[in-house]
Amino acid sequence: MDLLLLTPFALMVVLLLIGFPIAFSLATTGLLGVYLISNDINIVLGVIGMVTYSSVANYVLTTLPMFILMAYLASSGGLAEDLFQAASDWLGHLRGGLAIGTCVAVGIFGAMSGVSLAAATVMTQVALPRMRRVGYSQELSAGVVGVGATTDVLIPPSVGMVIYGVATETSIGKLLLAGVIPGIMVLIFLAAIILIWSFLRPQDAPCSERAPFSARFKSLWRIWPTLCLIFIVLGLLYTGICTPTEVGALGAFFAALFGALFGKLKWDGIMQAIKMTIRSTAMIFMILIGAFIFSSFMTLSGVPQQVLHFAEGLAVNRWWIILGIIVAYFVISMFMDELPLLLITLQLTFPLILSLKFDPVWFGVMSMLMTMMGLVFPPVGMVCFVVSATSKIELHKVFVGTSILMIAIILTTISLCIWPDIALWLVSTMK
Repeated sequence: MDLLLLTPFALMVVLLLIGFPIAFSLATTGLLGVYLISNDINIVLGVIGMVTYSSVANYVLTTLPMFILMAYLASSGGLAEDLFQAASDWLGHLRGGLAIGTCVAVGIFGAMSGVSLAAATVMTQVALPRMRRVGYSQELSAGVVGVGATTDVLIPPSVGMVIYGVATETSIGKLLLAGVIPGIMVLIFLAAIILIWSFLRPQDAPCSERAPFSARFKSLWRIWPTLCLIFIVLGLLYTGICTPTEVGALGAFFAALFGALFGKLKWDGIMQAIKMTIRSTAMIFMILIGAFIFSSFMTLSGVPQQVLHFAEGLAVNRWWIILGIIVAYFVISMFMDELPLLLITLQLTFPLILSLKFDPVWFGVMSMLMTMMGLVFPPVGMVCFVVSATSKIELHKVFVGTSILMIAIILTTISLCIWPDIALWLVSTMK
């Protein structure tokens, strides 16, 4: 039986290493595992027919295309450039101010785009040339964009939170709100670390020319629709007036409306947003189908139950088990994007979390923080490779910057372990 269990896992690792698409890697290994356990091709065909439909025929999943469409509609009107220009005008004259402003701009754009790698690619093209012209070091400028791009995992609308909610049957509205305060904490810690870095190495973060107040308010005028859109989404979620799906639909509507009223969103941009939404949604749904097929194999194999019994037999404090889960997530997330990481690991970790009496919403936030670390930490931080390839900055310099600024994510994680109510307070007050 052990050999039967190890074969699909070994095959999945091989397929992922050779670059086989994640969705098909999960589906292939899952079907192989089901066949090895059941030795019945009819059961395999039954899994294909049942899981392929049931895994995506879920009303809650309509939240995803709505959020993604909202993000692409908002991004089609030059959102990245406007956000960075506003940050530059208001904070650029302060030492380290442009880096702090870039963190905020990248975080907002990352939340609107919904994908860390996409945010890193776009903001590297927009922000890094300007920071380098001012005189910022390669390590600091690349680190700011890299770590800032990961905050989309926490800040609503977060695709990762939606997937976590679907996979664990946890309230998506609560998960989205739970990420707000930790996301703000990460940005505050980032600002503090940048100020310390600027103080210790002032040559890495020179001051730029002070922008006149007229230019500052003009830049605010260009981004107020984006800020208004964020407040609409958070307000509707917090008050409970709308479900997350309805919030996503209204967000997409207002994103299109604001873009059209301000003349930023053209017909070509609308069509491009729709095409990208269809492509992204199809990719996510394919991964979901593959993950649920793999989950069928996991259920038949009894691996989650074995892990649960093993953990319960350790007779150690539950926080030691949480520490082990955190380390495991951190290591795996260096090699895998957040979506497949969550879908694969939650089958093992979530039952364990419930048995240890941890709050599922709190663990959702913790899972996102672990994913953020892995995306920017060597040796295989995926966001770092994107920043390096897009900016032509040497990879080791990108890793230096992200490794230092990643302290902000570590401090947030420690804070949430010591005071879990940080993530749960806003949720406890929602209607």
